[in-house]
Amino acid sequence: MKLLLTLDEKDYTEDMPVFEKYTVRAIICNGDKFIMQRSRAGEYKIPGGGVEEGESYIETIIREVREEVGLIVKPESITEIGGILEIREDRMCKGQKYVCHSLFYRCEVEEETVPTEMTFSEIEKGFEPVWERLEKIVERNDEIQKENWMKRDTEFLRLLLENKIEL
Repeated sequence: MKLLLTLDEKDYTEDMPVFEKYTVRAIICNGDKFIMQRSRAGEYKIPGGGVEEGESYIETIIREVREEVGLIVKPESITEIGGILEIREDRMCKGQKYVCHSLFYRCEVEEETVPTEMTFSEIEKGFEPVWERLEKIVERNDEIQKENWMKRDTEFLRLLLENKIEL
């Protein structure tokens, strides 16, 4: 998959043990609006998550979209966009280097919706599925910019907004 951007905080040393992770993100649009998870605090997050053992990227996209925003992905519509590489010291395990490959896919969805199955953390933060315009998402996330995933998602959406990525 084409590398779109590297976000390297350079706050690690090369002798640290490495934790490497692969995640997938679904870009789903309807006209000029994109489906996102929005928290109670107003943070916008692209639907997606970590690849589970034995799961393909396509299976992960389908599962994550259903769980997080209650939409059913049309498997034949899934196409690669590109990836973002994040490198930093692991926030959960100090002294370890964190390398995350976030792979972005464009998807189309069925009209039918299903109940979401969010994680405890997503429920606690008040996440809900919303359709929103890119300008508003990027503007709001720039105002908040609290967590690493926000930077990754916001930078990807900024590339879309600035027509540096084609869907």
